[in-house]
Amino acid sequence: MAFDLSRRLVIGLASSALFDLSESDAVFRTEGEQVYREYQRANQDKPLERGVAFPFVRRVLSLNQLNPDDPPVEVILLSRNDPDTGLRVMNSIQHYGLPITRAVFMQGKSPHSYIPAFDIELFLSANAEDVKKAVAAGHPAGQILKGEIEDDNDDLQLRIAFDFDGVLVDDEAETVYKKQDLDGFHQHETLRQDIPHTPGPLTPFLRRIAAIQKMEQQQRKKDPTYTPILRVSIVTARNAPAHKRVINTMRSWDITVNEAFFMGGVEKSKVLDIMQPHIFFDDQRLHLEPASARLPSVHIPFGIANHAHKD
Repeated sequence: MAFDLSRRLVIGLASSALFDLSESDAVFRTEGEQVYREYQRANQDKPLERGVAFPFVRRVLSLNQLNPDDPPVEVILLSRNDPDTGLRVMNSIQHYGLPITRAVFMQGKSPHSYIPAFDIELFLSANAEDVKKAVAAGHPAGQILKGEIEDDNDDLQLRIAFDFDGVLVDDEAETVYKKQDLDGFHQHETLRQDIPHTPGPLTPFLRRIAAIQKMEQQQRKKDPTYTPILRVSIVTARNAPAHKRVINTMRSWDITVNEAFFMGGVEKSKVLDIMQPHIFFDDQRLHLEPASARLPSVHIPFGIANHAHKD
């Protein structure tokens, strides 16, 4: 009988998101494919260093303790390596004790076309072109930005932060803001405050996260000693009166986030530095770059904000 992944939160992960491949990539760029192949074989039992997405992945997989017999989370490796050179990545996954068993190896090709085959609701990669191709094809994908990320093993929470426009919802309001001024944007959102936004690229991912939060609430009712792991935040450049449509949209989706920050143009990194999310999604690099060196940051190249800036 075929295994059905559609009931789980499925995350597709490039090895460049999970591990630090800078040394391996340098060998490939400077020495060529054959030397790279020999290098990976010679080092296949040497674990790769943890990458930017590692703290997030480790914690999201820990949510499987809620139902070990039918785990709510699945992480699948989507690699540009072939199986031979990719063995080091799989060995590293085993070394760190990550329960990742499914993998796709593409030998230099982008794996984005296989996202639907595995019901993937979030694809993470450090390869900008792979991510752009995935988003252009209508798939939920984000580029992990480089940074020096520390993982506190004593911190058991999983904090996920989202921008709103162009991430959780489409770019309708962002388009109005770009074409008009702030007053026009506020007028547009006030008139539509009771009309839910059209879902954006990461809406399915958020829905799955919200469903797992409900599982945690049920677990806490059964076991008062259980401490929920997930904490979800929205960090948006919006402010009043445009906040109402955000809240009403979340209500219409039956999703309750733990925190919302309506920044009104204040630099987002000021809040993120205090929050210390394990992953933050935004459609505009200008909001990501101030924090990306120290916080796991993901660029979602979606909508009008990215049509205007080809980076």
